[in-house]
Amino acid sequence: MAVDDRLPRSTTATRARGGAVRAGTWLLGAAAAIIALMWVLGLLIVDGSVPEVIRRLDSRLSQWAPDHRTPALDQFSHLGSMLADTLVALLVAAVAVLVLRLALGRWREPVVVVVAIVGELLIFLVLTAIVHRARPGIAPLDQAPPTSSFPSGHTGAAVALYGGLAVICLRTVRPRWLAVSLAVVGFAIPVVVAASRVYRGMHFPTDVLAGALASGLWLTAVLLVLLTPPSLPR
Repeated sequence: MAVDDRLPRSTTATRARGGAVRAGTWLLGAAAAIIALMWVLGLLIVDGSVPEVIRRLDSRLSQWAPDHRTPALDQFSHLGSMLADTLVALLVAAVAVLVLRLALGRWREPVVVVVAIVGELLIFLVLTAIVHRARPGIAPLDQAPPTSSFPSGHTGAAVALYGGLAVICLRTVRPRWLAVSLAVVGFAIPVVVAASRVYRGMHFPTDVLAGALASGLWLTAVLLVLLTPPSLPR
């Protein structure tokens, strides 16, 4: 619903500010709830309070990689991991913001991309500061950053960025076959990133699942709050 052009500019600006405040309040609440949920899950995993079957599967899958590594898989996983490296993700996000702004002629979708990736990063930083989990005890293929293994920041960034772009493509791109094709690629990238991080010995499977869950919840909140509400300017 477009804002009535007959309304005074002051009224329109007031409504826009009110919509932005409400959106910010909802998103802050969502972020706090996600952090609380993931904090509890992280503590349960670190303390070994999860079911035995999950702990065994977590350990076995992480130990699978060193026994099945090949030069080809090493290279593929390197490229898959790079898709969500900080600099790459920021570059992709910047290009996406520019392209969406020029193609759609509005700021709503570009703002969704920015809020999704920035919010995911902030949630990740808080969680790694309050949940301390050692990385898998296998030979890593990358230099481990000085952060907790829980959750996977690469996976979270991939879900927020590429998943968000996939949804935007489904809503805005024509023809339909192209939108679906781009969305399939966007939804597939987080899976590749998650598998690559486990393969390279950087995370347990539960770490990448936690990263995907936290980021998926955050992205859902961002899409619900920012993508369609009539109170925000187009």
